Amino acid sequence: MPASPSTARAINDRLALRLLQREGPLTAGQLKQLTGLSRPTVADLVERLTASGLIEMVGESGEQRRGPNARLYGIVADRAYLAALDVRLEGVSVLVSDLVGRVLAEASVPIDDDSGTGPAVEQAVALVERAAKEAGAEHLHTVCVGAPGLIDPTTGELRDTSGLPAWHRRLVAALHERLPDTRIVVENETNLAALAEQRDGAAHDRGTFVLLWLGMGIGAAVVLDGAVRRGASGGAGEVGFLPVPGTRGLPSATDCEGGFHSLAGAGAVLELARECGVLGVVGAEGSSAAEVVRWAVTGVGGSEPGAGGDADAAATPDSASAPNYACAARFLDTLADRLALGVASVVALLDPGCVVLGGEVGQAGGDELAVRVAERITRMSPLPAEVRPSALGGAAVLRGALLTAQDAAQDELFG
Repeated sequence: MPASPSTARAINDRLALRLLQREGPLTAGQLKQLTGLSRPTVADLVERLTASGLIEMVGESGEQRRGPNARLYGIVADRAYLAALDVRLEGVSVLVSDLVGRVLAEASVPIDDDSGTGPAVEQAVALVERAAKEAGAEHLHTVCVGAPGLIDPTTGELRDTSGLPAWHRRLVAALHERLPDTRIVVENETNLAALAEQRDGAAHDRGTFVLLWLGMGIGAAVVLDGAVRRGASGGAGEVGFLPVPGTRGLPSATDCEGGFHSLAGAGAVLELARECGVLGVVGAEGSSAAEVVRWAVTGVGGSEPGAGGDADAAATPDSASAPNYACAARFLDTLADRLALGVASVVALLDPGCVVLGGEVGQAGGDELAVRVAERITRMSPLPAEVRPSALGGAAVLRGALLTAQDAAQDELFG
């Protein structure tokens, strides 16, 4: 049956708004071309959306012609303000944007392990309030919180997970209390990173892929047919608990030590770097896993075997030089051996066709690490799987949180 006039108008309005969201400001003529609607229909929807306060004239097209230039219409950016939070073990980062995603304020605060739940929560909430004030946002329409751990698929709440600070769960409750008229959305950090990589990063051309998060912890996000799959309990992608060869013992229900985490987590990467001679003794504890991987990539890319220097020499963390080729190649090859165990398991189960090595470590490894992992997967699995490095690294969580908040707000306002 044909749609009623009111339903047709709603469909046309939403189509126009989505185009303005994706393409930016457009003229009525451009809207006509992109939507396929008639000129009178486009004129009617522009008038209707302008009267409703959803779009406004933001300028004129630069095309010169006889008579006045065509008017450009765009979404009313200050119709709603949004906030995105990246909650880590060691602190919180936040950004505030308008409805079209233009970032207006950014801030972060470190939170010490010994701060206590109450003070830690107060620091985080105060950070959000300060950022909103700096952005000129009297009211936040939607806040998206990206956090490690499991999100209950029924309630949307962060579950009480052993090994994670108590202030993480309390933070979500505190945001509800301090921002009673604000929509609070909570999502697993790895799922948000996958969304960002799909929209703006390494998986922009993929509807099905897996993002393997490589950082302090290990996790994976599963995207099938364009949608993030969370599993029955919200735990899809908890590959840190995956039993793999090469570890001491097995993981337990409350501890991922002995699982894939023990081979690929940040601590394991640093230990491997020491074993391979990539790090000197002095200052090694102050280096991050991403820095170590980046140095190794520089060593492989900037040197040739036998190009000079002691084969066992390595750069100390405060050195501007990279480790020599032999040490760097040995480190990257061994790390790729480890990562391939987890990637091969994911490929065998899901056949995603593409795996993104995400997080700061995946980005630091670049093509050097991704190619090594892909070579091993080709030998281990009959299923084809492209391996790509992250384009966004650790910034993907905040970006994904902002995109999620933006989608949620626009779904409500454009409805």
